Amino acid sequence: MKVTKREIIFSVAIVAVMLIFGIVLSDKINDSLMNSYQEYNTALQINDDPELFRYGMRTNVGNAFVHGNLAAVGSVSYPEVEGQYATMTKVTERYTMHTRTVTRTRTVNGKTQTYTTTENYWTWDSIDRDYLHVDNISFLGVEFPYGTIDYFPEHIITTIYQTSHLRDVYYGSDLEYEGTIYTVLSDNTISNTTFYCNSSIEETIDSLEIKWQLIVFWIVWVLLIGGLVYGFYYIDNRWLEG
Repeated sequence: MKVTKREIIFSVAIVAVMLIFGIVLSDKINDSLMNSYQEYNTALQINDDPELFRYGMRTNVGNAFVHGNLAAVGSVSYPEVEGQYATMTKVTERYTMHTRTVTRTRTVNGKTQTYTTTENYWTWDSIDRDYLHVDNISFLGVEFPYGTIDYFPEHIITTIYQTSHLRDVYYGSDLEYEGTIYTVLSDNTISNTTFYCNSSIEETIDSLEIKWQLIVFWIVWVLLIGGLVYGFYYIDNRWLEG
C-alpha cells in the first residue's frame, strides 16, 4: 500500500477534524459527569443511623448515601438442601448429546486438504428452573418489600444427581450484606436504589467520581480515528492526484 504526500496531508486534516469533534463530545460528557458529581456531593450522608434514615424518608430529603446492613427478613430453602438463604434457584439439567460439523485439514502427498467431519459432544442443558425468595428485606433496620434493593447475588450451593444424566444444581444468596446504598428518600420509602457491597460512603463516592467514561470515550475515539485513517489509505485515492 503506497501512501502519497497528498494522502498524508489529507489524513492529517481528518485527524484534526476528528479531534475537534472528540473534544466537543468529551466536554459534553464531562459536563454531564460534573452534574452527577454535584448531585453526589450535595446528597445527604447517613452512616449507620436508623433514626436519621427514617427521618429522611418521612421528610422527603431526596438523594442520599446511606451505610448499613442489608438483610433478609426470614429465609428460604429447599428440603433437600442444608442451610437458609435470602434467595434460592434450583436448576434442573440434563446431560445431552449434541452433534456438530468440524472443519479440519490434513496433508496428503505434500498437499493440504480441507475436509469436514461430524463429531458428538455432551453438555449439561437446563430443562427447568425454580426460584424462591423472602417476602421482605431490611436495610438499617427498616423493612421493605423484596426487590426494593436489588442485591442478593447467588452462588452455587450444591449439586444433587437424580441419575447419571439428570441433576439439580442449587444456587443461593447470603442472608446479610454490609454496604452503602445511593437512593432517593421520599414518601416513607426508598427508590432508584443502588447497593454498593462492602463499601463505605466515602469509598462509594470516590468510585462514582472516577471519570472512566471519558477514558473509555477517548480509547474508542482514538481507535475510530485510526480506523478512518487506515481506511482512507486503503481505498483508491486517485482523485487526490487528479
